[in-house]
Amino acid sequence: MTEQRAGYGWESDFPAFRAASAARIREELKSFVGDASPEQVRAWNDSIPPLQSEVDEVLIRDSLAFDYSAILEYELPLDSRRPDVLLLVGAGVLVVELKGKTHPTQADLDQASAYARDLRCYHRECHERSVVPVLVPTRARGRLGEIDGVVIAGPDALDGLVQEMVHRHPQPIIDRSKFLSTDAYCPLPTLVQAARELFLSQTVRTIHRAKAATDPAVEEISRIIHTAALTRSRHLILVTGVPGAGKTLVGLRTVHAKFLDDLAVDRGTGKPTAPAVFLSGNGPLVEVLQYELRSAGGGGRTFVRGVRDYVKRYAGKRQAVPDEHVLVFDEAQRAFDADKMADTHGGAHARSEPEQFVEFANRVPEWCVVVGLIGSGQEIHVGEEAGVGQWLDAVHAVSSSHDWTVHAPSRLVSELGSEWSGVDTSSALSLDTELRFHAASELHDFVAGLLAGEPPGNLHKVAKQLERSGYHLRLTRSLDVAKAYLRDRYADHRTARFGLLASSKDKELVNHGVDNDFQATKQVKFGPWYGDDEDDYEGLSCRRFAACVTEFGAQGLELDAALVAWGTDFIRVDGRWSNDLARGYLKRKTNRTSVRDPFQLRLNAYRVLLTRGRDANVVFIPNIETCSETYAYLKECGFKELEC
Repeated sequence: MTEQRAGYGWESDFPAFRAASAARIREELKSFVGDASPEQVRAWNDSIPPLQSEVDEVLIRDSLAFDYSAILEYELPLDSRRPDVLLLVGAGVLVVELKGKTHPTQADLDQASAYARDLRCYHRECHERSVVPVLVPTRARGRLGEIDGVVIAGPDALDGLVQEMVHRHPQPIIDRSKFLSTDAYCPLPTLVQAARELFLSQTVRTIHRAKAATDPAVEEISRIIHTAALTRSRHLILVTGVPGAGKTLVGLRTVHAKFLDDLAVDRGTGKPTAPAVFLSGNGPLVEVLQYELRSAGGGGRTFVRGVRDYVKRYAGKRQAVPDEHVLVFDEAQRAFDADKMADTHGGAHARSEPEQFVEFANRVPEWCVVVGLIGSGQEIHVGEEAGVGQWLDAVHAVSSSHDWTVHAPSRLVSELGSEWSGVDTSSALSLDTELRFHAASELHDFVAGLLAGEPPGNLHKVAKQLERSGYHLRLTRSLDVAKAYLRDRYADHRTARFGLLASSKDKELVNHGVDNDFQATKQVKFGPWYGDDEDDYEGLSCRRFAACVTEFGAQGLELDAALVAWGTDFIRVDGRWSNDLARGYLKRKTNRTSVRDPFQLRLNAYRVLLTRGRDANVVFIPNIETCSETYAYLKECGFKELEC
């Protein structure tokens, strides 16, 4: 076996895999995985000897098999998922997923299929080769059949599957070192083209709106990118905007820009096929965008990735150079500070996410641009409160800070103080026009005033303006009435999206028909929840009210109408907002990380919940005494009661 490198637990040719002791292979896997559970270790103990036996059978029958390869726990780059076993056998790859059971579930089948799909779409050595997903229930025997392209077989049938692939698709054997090369896993040109065409055709529901309003920012970013490539320089661009103003759209338009292909620098193995990437720590947003772009292939991952997986790939590996010249960081004001990074990833000297990303970009040959998309008042995770200042600090901290130019809106620079005086300013980098709420630009003023506890009389006037603009604020103490209202309202609008939202910290709503507890909300599939039609067979659409989404699943996304279930974690008490009922829970969940302002996090959570609906906001408040003052306040502020 070659020297251990990041990206897999074990790699060798078939003879070395057969000859190694099962204990040695297991220890290599434990060393790589690090946090392997006892169940995982038992699974390795149970599966390695049968795999070695099947490899032995292949070696006996096939003289070419001495050049075949076995790779265990291969980590898909930028994804953190690991297929159990990859067998590089002549014509292609068997992607083997092992399950300690007799019969597979649909989830097992979908998992194996997704592994194979991503290798076909993103791995250079798998292009135009056969990549076959194989699900192995380890308690089964023989070949059991095929479902949706996934072969189901017991461990004893693997040798036959290898021989079948070799004879059906004879091709040169895949070179293992090329397969494991750090630059081998990247989007193929055909996939990049498909993703761009899908995006530019404006058929993607969640991202196609408001192109004209975002043109100035996109054009300014394009100008800076061209300057960076021409002068071989490095730039940080901060783009600000009110919620719903199109920041995400600006980022997506930037990463899909075809001109980047011409500006990219050849790395010796050719230019990167996708020279830009959209990164977000907002997992649900990433999932929804990938789901909407899935028709392009590869599960929509060509240009959209999660921040955490990107950090995992490049942090601590200075030899790893990002493929991209342009890194777009969505919700940049929510980037984790150093304390949160230390708590999440360990280490006494952890760096903030902005420091890490500026350092990653500094490795890119010749030129690079980091774009930070910044919203306001939406920090809802612990560790996100440090804000925009981290990004300037990150540029100052990098060893070659003199090579960097920072660009930001004029208003942001004037607000942040004298240390920002050298920043290049442009008004085009400020998105101040509300796009999410049709003509109802007053909604954010209304929500801000509501959460600030302003006198109801003032807010009632704004609510009337919203009503005249076609934006509707509704209130009820019956969840069934709220659901019926939305179903009736959109009965003739089958593509409209409406769904149930609630705070993640409330502990009362589960007693009133709202499943906002952790176990229920972690099961939500955000892509189908936001994207599917009501009559899709799986029944996962938000229109069915079968699942609830919290502020963490709603931030950065939108609905036509939101049904907000208001809990007891943020209520009116003696004329003021209080989060007292949520404090104990929050303290228990964050015992290793100090929360600078738990009240502000709760307030921001409700700001997110109350600004998701584009043309209606229906608030359900349980009919309990604890919430009576809250209900009365919202009614005085202009929410209209729905008739029961």
